[in-house]
Amino acid sequence: MPPLSTQKNILTRIQALRLDIEEHNYRYYILDEPSIPDAEYDRLLQELQSLESQYPEYITQDSPTQRVGAPALKTFKQVTHDIPMLSLENAFNAEDFMAFDKRVRQRLHTPDEIEYVGEPKIDGIAVSLLYEKGKLTQGATRGDGVTGEDITQNLRTIHSIPLHLRGEKHPDLLEVRGEVYMPINSFEAYNAELEKSGAKTFANPRNAAAGSLRQLDSHITASRPLAFFCYTFGNISPEILPSKHSELLNALKEWGFPVNPEIQVFAGVNAAFAFHEKLAAIRDHLAYEIDGAVYKVNLIEQQKALGFASRAPRWAIAYKFPAREELTKIEAIEFQVSRTGVLTPVARLKPVFVGGVTVSNATLHNLEEIWRKDIRVGDTVIVRRAGDVIPYVASVVLDRRPIHTTPIILPEHCPVCGAEVIKPESEVTARCTGGLFCQAQLKETVKHFASRLALDINGLGDKWAEQLIEKKLITDIADIYLLTKEKLLPLERMGEKSADNLLTSIQKSKATTLPRFLYGLGIREVGQATALMLTQHFGTLQKIMYADESALQETPDIGPVIAVNIAAFFHEPHNRELIEKLQKLGVHWPEYPTNAVSKPLPLTGQIFVLTGTLNHTTRDEAKLSLQSLGAKVTNSVTSKTNYVVVGNDPGSKLQKAKILNIPVLSETEFENLLQQYNY
Repeated sequence: MPPLSTQKNILTRIQALRLDIEEHNYRYYILDEPSIPDAEYDRLLQELQSLESQYPEYITQDSPTQRVGAPALKTFKQVTHDIPMLSLENAFNAEDFMAFDKRVRQRLHTPDEIEYVGEPKIDGIAVSLLYEKGKLTQGATRGDGVTGEDITQNLRTIHSIPLHLRGEKHPDLLEVRGEVYMPINSFEAYNAELEKSGAKTFANPRNAAAGSLRQLDSHITASRPLAFFCYTFGNISPEILPSKHSELLNALKEWGFPVNPEIQVFAGVNAAFAFHEKLAAIRDHLAYEIDGAVYKVNLIEQQKALGFASRAPRWAIAYKFPAREELTKIEAIEFQVSRTGVLTPVARLKPVFVGGVTVSNATLHNLEEIWRKDIRVGDTVIVRRAGDVIPYVASVVLDRRPIHTTPIILPEHCPVCGAEVIKPESEVTARCTGGLFCQAQLKETVKHFASRLALDINGLGDKWAEQLIEKKLITDIADIYLLTKEKLLPLERMGEKSADNLLTSIQKSKATTLPRFLYGLGIREVGQATALMLTQHFGTLQKIMYADESALQETPDIGPVIAVNIAAFFHEPHNRELIEKLQKLGVHWPEYPTNAVSKPLPLTGQIFVLTGTLNHTTRDEAKLSLQSLGAKVTNSVTSKTNYVVVGNDPGSKLQKAKILNIPVLSETEFENLLQQYNY
């Protein structure tokens, strides 16, 4: 054992560290104003842990090091609440709240407007915290309101719950009540970790918080991202009791407790309604889940006069928002096809009122989501809706599942066009391969085919494409080349000149290049560079169309996923027929030189970076020009970069090129470089 003088110094240092750490915890978790970097905080905590490890006789339950958890319990002890933790009466509409306000004024024998404290109703777990002479000595669940469970060890791990009261004017006895919750972002991140590890996920933040607080091993609770807001008191030394509830909340804040920043004081029903509307408007932007607003009579004397009913105080009420979760049944599951060919399963539900609207459909996201949640037709499910978000199936109530249900399987063919459906192992989404003729994808197909980097049909944008498809003048991309002036003129806002210009552009687009044509077909993950690589490798469209997956993967930069997409696209008979139809209507391209397939390209192995605005071409076109000569175009300048092409208003890439002594080409020098290779 060290000498007494040394012991005294060690204890003094331990106590100083505890005070420092508690102060930094308060600034970080309560004020949201950290005063030191995380690294410095970690050093202080590590020093304290080290000292307590060497001198365990100085460890106390209220040390900040004990927030990491204590030895596991075998069971929770029971706690009797001296003052019952009652539930609240609920109001579900304006009439309910007006009736509550009327009862309050009648019981108080006053015609005057009542002053209320309004606060968000946190969707969490109610707890009680007992402080004796400023130290947290007991924490408990609400339980049945009279008897709860002692979860002190778990509550100590929550950093926003103070282990000591701040200041010197706090009461000797103080019971604080509030809500433990899991912030939405933390919940989503935690659930993602659970899913990644194959563990069962939580249905919602409230369930996550409840499950975390009821862990017999507080080390588990310490690993969960929990937080706390206080909202009232239970026991309190009478000499400290203020005259208003709002004053008590201010005192609690001074004593180190987190108090919700949205709390307001106002008088009368109209102001209460305005507060309710404000909370509803910001609900989806809050960091935590709320399911309504709580209103409390502000004057403590009025609270005492109103008293309690058997289950709830007469001076408070919860004005609930419309439910965001409800039970209903899945009557059918259908697959919808998006504009990009993705098959999305949709549940057809027995209509149910959720979040203020009647819901009869809910997205199921993708097939893997269905399998993960084991969703089947006939299941009773929990449907959730948040704000304007599309309703979705949160979970299945398995004990209500009827017999003889079967798992959902992926359809082999597109429900819209009948084309083959593929789902690469590396992806969660399934796709229709009938991109050129599938009516669900037609608008996107036409837009892409006519885009500047594809067939470059100037004038065939969203507006005209929609009208042409709506009037059945275009049922596939080949119909573009069957358009006439007579067909175009009846379209809304289509004049003689516009029709002539569009037809001229369509005629001009027939003379294209094989890379542009391949890109225009809209094959999944086949961009300009891939289309160019395919052309350079195979030389002809016929060879590309009939290449198998292994032959496709011999092309530079084409892996198994892209190879599957290309092979599946050309395997579909309708796609081949449409390509033949386009060629018969005059779409053509010059033969690609056969020697280009085997001859090394002049810029192979060279890495270029483009920065700034080019005057005579676009960045995309410049990139394609370089790629056609074998160069690789990247977004960042590194020591491996060979050239940086600079246009007007270049960014930081130019500065980095100068630092690394990388050659810089002006637009004129870049054009001269291309001309060297007859580009």
